[in-house]
Amino acid sequence: MPHYQPPLRDMQFVLHEVLAVADTFRTLPAYAEVDADTVNAVIEEGGKFASQVLLPLNQTGDAEGCTLDPATHAVKAPGGFKEAYAKYVEGGWPALSCDPAHGGQGLPHVLNQCLYEMMNSANQAWTMYPGLSHGGYEALVAHGSDEQKRLYLPKITSGHWTATMCLTEAHCGTDLGLLRTKAEPQADGTYKLTGNKIFISAGEHDLTENIVHLVLARLPDAPAGSKGISLFLVPKFLVEADGTLGERNGIWCGGLEHKMGIHGNATAQLVLEGAVGTLVGEPNKGLPAMFVMMNAARLGVGMQSLGLTEVAYQNAAAYARERIQMRSLSGPKAPDQPADPIIVHPDVRKMLLTARAYAEGGRALGIWSTLLIDQELASADEGERQAAADMVALVTPIVKAFVTDNGWLATSHCMQVFGGHGYIREWGMEQFVRDSRINMIYEGTNTIQALDLLGRKVLSDNGAKLKKLGKLIAQFVEDEGVVEEMQEFVGPLADLGDKVTKLTTEIGMKAFKNPDEVGAAAVDYLRVLGHLMFAYLWARMAKVALAKQDSGDPFYVAKLATARFYFAKLLPETAGLIRSARAGAAPLMEMDAALF
Repeated sequence: MPHYQPPLRDMQFVLHEVLAVADTFRTLPAYAEVDADTVNAVIEEGGKFASQVLLPLNQTGDAEGCTLDPATHAVKAPGGFKEAYAKYVEGGWPALSCDPAHGGQGLPHVLNQCLYEMMNSANQAWTMYPGLSHGGYEALVAHGSDEQKRLYLPKITSGHWTATMCLTEAHCGTDLGLLRTKAEPQADGTYKLTGNKIFISAGEHDLTENIVHLVLARLPDAPAGSKGISLFLVPKFLVEADGTLGERNGIWCGGLEHKMGIHGNATAQLVLEGAVGTLVGEPNKGLPAMFVMMNAARLGVGMQSLGLTEVAYQNAAAYARERIQMRSLSGPKAPDQPADPIIVHPDVRKMLLTARAYAEGGRALGIWSTLLIDQELASADEGERQAAADMVALVTPIVKAFVTDNGWLATSHCMQVFGGHGYIREWGMEQFVRDSRINMIYEGTNTIQALDLLGRKVLSDNGAKLKKLGKLIAQFVEDEGVVEEMQEFVGPLADLGDKVTKLTTEIGMKAFKNPDEVGAAAVDYLRVLGHLMFAYLWARMAKVALAKQDSGDPFYVAKLATARFYFAKLLPETAGLIRSARAGAAPLMEMDAALF
């Protein structure tokens, strides 16, 4: 079985030494009492839950999968999953960052992000059962009626009920304007929903007594397209006025998807036959309400791949230190053994350092992004809230797409380190690869994220949000550019910042003449911007490591070496990406579709 050691030291480094989160918390009234000791205590306990309770179930859950009873439509999760979930609820983990008004602990979202990274490392399939509940919670907080909040939020907060989001239908994926599920108004103010949904993560299971489905559907008089979509709350069991459970609702599992990975999670096909629901928010304005949940899910998916990158790296590094094969090209490094450990070989080190750099860079991006969410939600200053909201909007598609792309590459590299053993199930590496692949697809494919970033988040406001990021980076470059030891990090960061500005302007001008130019450049553009954010955060981490490299703590020496690897070996990818983005739409669109 693969091993996993929660990366508490690196989390603490980012939280306290790079970002000084406790200083930010003191400026936020709701979190003013949260100090470094509280942060450390929470993530240490979260690490124990992940490594001791969830990790042992990862391989067995993958092998066993979920089972559907066709007669009752009930789904049973793999052995041990239900018991682990009971421990999760007993420990108060679902309520960590929820509002005390609904029974939550009221702690910063940053702590929840760290918890979820560790749980995803230990067992992504299990973590998906409670994962969407946070998005459902946020959607109801923002758009739910007082009655919906009273009946549902305490149970979702405590974890006694989970939540899903039901968007996709067989004939339409991301293009939600094509969905057909209908909602018929009833005399009592409720609605009866009829239709089918597919790919619903944790759509049916036996971990909780109730599941709260948030379902997109159309009213009878709804306009065509995405402007005619409404959001409905449809519970598995109806909920009485006093909060007790009533009869079984008309929403049930018609089948389970047979997937490449995440076998331990029930990806359900849901059938709605006169299912009773209540409207969330305003009629025909379901997408803005659902986007609260979708954006939370997109950040969460990035953390899924971050978790897999970390655990894959840990196992590959341990294997490379022990596996002996061939001699170093520069002479024996273990003359007392018949061969050297493979960690002496440059390309093995390149694969390991790629995974490590993407894990540590992704962790910094994830924590920084979630700290912005805490500022957006909890700051007393309206200007600060809006500035944080703009940055979160810009960074969300990057967290989702860049971190998941990196996770796929990193887990594949780590499997490669194992050679033939990596392809064998018992070592656990091939599961990390299979599980990571879905993260590039669901919650909006990475191409959709790229189109969202370039089209909606950058070009639509003439680069206003991007300029805010640019000012942040420019200030860092100005402050650190005079420090000689920082030149190897500040120079490439400043250079890439200038290139991003020029590239953005060029694409924008082309797009005025031909909108396909956005689609042609978007994926390359997102990856370039992802590297810009990584370079900024890696430069900040290098600054701290430089100041402490002579402290005697090898952590800082390793951090500095990883930073140098990132700037020397990974950041140069941006040159090819920029060239590809500039090549435009013509090489993609000139061939007649019939010739494919």
